[in-house]
Amino acid sequence: MSVASGRWRPAAAILGAALLFLSACAKSEDGDTATSGASAAGAQVVASAAPGGATCTLDQYGGTKVELRTAKVGFSQSEKEANPFRIAETQSIKDEAAKLGITNLTTTNANSQFNKQISDVEQMLDSGVQLLIVAPLNSDGWDSVFAKASARKVPIVTIDRKINAAACKDYLTFIGSDFAEQGKRAADEMAKAMGDKGTVAILLGAPGNNVTTLRTSGFKDQIAKVAPDIKIVFEQTGQFSREEGQKVTEQLLQSKSDINGIYAENDEMALGAVVALKGAGKKAGDVKVVSIDGTKGAVQGIVDGWINAVIESNPRFGPLAFQTATTFFAGQPVPADIVIQDRQYDASNAKTDLASAY
Repeated sequence: MSVASGRWRPAAAILGAALLFLSACAKSEDGDTATSGASAAGAQVVASAAPGGATCTLDQYGGTKVELRTAKVGFSQSEKEANPFRIAETQSIKDEAAKLGITNLTTTNANSQFNKQISDVEQMLDSGVQLLIVAPLNSDGWDSVFAKASARKVPIVTIDRKINAAACKDYLTFIGSDFAEQGKRAADEMAKAMGDKGTVAILLGAPGNNVTTLRTSGFKDQIAKVAPDIKIVFEQTGQFSREEGQKVTEQLLQSKSDINGIYAENDEMALGAVVALKGAGKKAGDVKVVSIDGTKGAVQGIVDGWINAVIESNPRFGPLAFQTATTFFAGQPVPADIVIQDRQYDASNAKTDLASAY
């Protein structure tokens, strides 16, 4: 399995007594982090959880021990499950809960309405959940939830997007990708595809969360560093949506028909961009496209020649989220940040690794 391109090397996994789930990682002879068979099948693998970093224990958080199998667990999804990332994420939570014999799992979906997500989570807290797993829509605005969770000593595991708050106080831990690193890796692939020169457009993700902010800054910083002759000439949000990605790209091509590259901050926008490129009479390869996520549709786009590279953002959080909770309720420390390792796809591995996409 190809994990990374030549310009990027994933951090070696650091094993700690409190993080038994890191046993899936093994060090390869060349120093890269190799993955087990479970990872090859699409499971998440931790890239870093430094022993010197901040951790949290049950005593520090002020909670009580809970047997997960009989616990009342809540999961809050942020966006409607038309996006393959959200479908895979929710299914992973449900599958792992079933595997562990957790029968009292409540799931909600905010359908991209932040007020609804806050209401959903508060209602789950009022119903007596003992563990919350939250995929936040926005990074700010969670104060009322934190107050309620703190009063009840309910640990909150946040996944895929970070909340701007204090770990081990407002929430237990964050599990997700290094979003700035994703942007940097996308920049490396764009520079390679464009021969280090030309003009590029950015299809920004939804505003108000750290994913968009960091994928943008990581890309810009790296492009400036490795390919200063590539100029970013267009930026507009596509709201992480295929329809909006297509619409924004159509607008882009009307004003800048000679654009050389498009960086889409998720696969859905990239696939929308491809539709727009085809509609404008472009041929595969005329405009270089790099995106982030790792959906089957986007990886197939590489096979078909329309997309140059896809940096994965692995949504299969179920096993890692529940293992983190198990470790925490056993009284062992868990890190404040658990960063997962993401693979990437390009022409060298898209066809052979298509089955690993979601």
